[in-house]
Amino acid sequence: TTEKLSRIPGGYKALTEIFQVLTVNFNNLQELKNLSTSKPSKMNIPIIKDGILDAVVVWFTLHLDDEFTLSTSPNVDTCWEQAVYPVQGLLDHSVTSGDCVVMEICCQDCYLRIQRISIKTSGYEMDVERNLREKNSEAELCSALASLQTASMLENICQECMLESTEIALLNNLQYHECFKIAIGKVLSSFSHHEESHSMDVVGHHHEFEKNQSKNSVTVDPLYILDVSEGFSILPVIAGKLGAVKAYSSVEKEHHQVALSLISEANQFPRETLEFWLSHLQDENKVLQRPKSDKLWSIIILDVIETSGLIQQDVMEKAAISRCLLHSGGKIFPHHVKIYGMLVESNLLLLESAVQGTDPTLGFNIAPFINQFKVPIRIFLDLSTLPYIPLSNSVELLRVDLMNPYLNNSSTEVEVEICKSGQVTGIPFWYHVYLDNDIVLDTSSKSSHWKQAAIVLDKPIQVQEGEKLILSIQYYKSNISVVVKQ
Repeated sequence: TTEKLSRIPGGYKALTEIFQVLTVNFNNLQELKNLSTSKPSKMNIPIIKDGILDAVVVWFTLHLDDEFTLSTSPNVDTCWEQAVYPVQGLLDHSVTSGDCVVMEICCQDCYLRIQRISIKTSGYEMDVERNLREKNSEAELCSALASLQTASMLENICQECMLESTEIALLNNLQYHECFKIAIGKVLSSFSHHEESHSMDVVGHHHEFEKNQSKNSVTVDPLYILDVSEGFSILPVIAGKLGAVKAYSSVEKEHHQVALSLISEANQFPRETLEFWLSHLQDENKVLQRPKSDKLWSIIILDVIETSGLIQQDVMEKAAISRCLLHSGGKIFPHHVKIYGMLVESNLLLLESAVQGTDPTLGFNIAPFINQFKVPIRIFLDLSTLPYIPLSNSVELLRVDLMNPYLNNSSTEVEVEICKSGQVTGIPFWYHVYLDNDIVLDTSSKSSHWKQAAIVLDKPIQVQEGEKLILSIQYYKSNISVVVKQ
């Protein structure tokens, strides 16, 4: 995969000196042919700092001629990202100064491959082969590098489940899973109390013999839970550990279903409790249906926020259908979402959103043409590493209610006071996701797997401390737009 190392949350530590992997002469055809067919070469790289070996990072220095070069190094202010080869499969990833990392380098099929990575420590070598194969698409590469391995205790064979890096980040989001566990538990508890009180009312009209007989004959129907969030979600497994439920997962990929089944098995999760919803549907485009003709859902979990930082398309339509499929007392998760934002000055937002005049293009006036195709919202931002100056405090921009749609407004205005003089170039925004009125997930927190987004202004606005601006906000079909009025 690729990353901008200078913007990695938490930073990084270089464990070795910079070393040259290979040299390519694009003016020598025979050398290029030999490069793609040559055997792998082994490299031994000394460790200079103690730490954990997570990845090998690669960048390029392009020599235009003997005098001028371009570098994609993380230490250079460049538009390029760096290539990241995660190291996986070692029994121990810890290294100390004096150790040596051994790897093979080759360029078969014109793809740079870093493979057979091992660590050599004072004459002892832990050699666990892990071939980081190149894939034709970035999505396949991310999946291959972020692999989850598990084994079936019953079949005693190894199964491999390929996950996207965003899915791995979600699995590592402890707060996300804890909040859902508490929220699901509260709903199940409320149903349990309702069933108990109903049973007591029924048996209270009978004599003692009939009362005891009724107690023995009462069977508790499972509560039906549907998780239609995208990607690899373990929420159905979490829900199944909290009570008598029938949890349905909407994962599509077969290896995802196999992995969830094995995870359930490893956690003593009754096999009949977890089911895959799409296998019950005749039309996979109509995911939101009753669990059975005579049953309704107790909980429906919707994916409201994309990892990119935008609201999912058609989320209100899905919520409207979901409300019709809920048992009395049932809940949609999340209950509602609040959108927060602030005014910032960020030159980087401008530079990465539109061509800024003729200076960067050496006098060629291409900005008016290229900028016609610019998008008004930047996505996949990480506010913890984005260079910016806050010019206002964060304010609530809008509320989107999934359970009570009559509370929603498609347009509103918000007054914002400037706390620092500067130039407003953008409005980053994020969400507080309310599973209920008390349990909230903040998509801007450092532990969040979600990224943030930002509206980039067409023209920066000069502001003074104490000045008040009006933000005119429009929300239509999951899209948000903001006009700033002075």
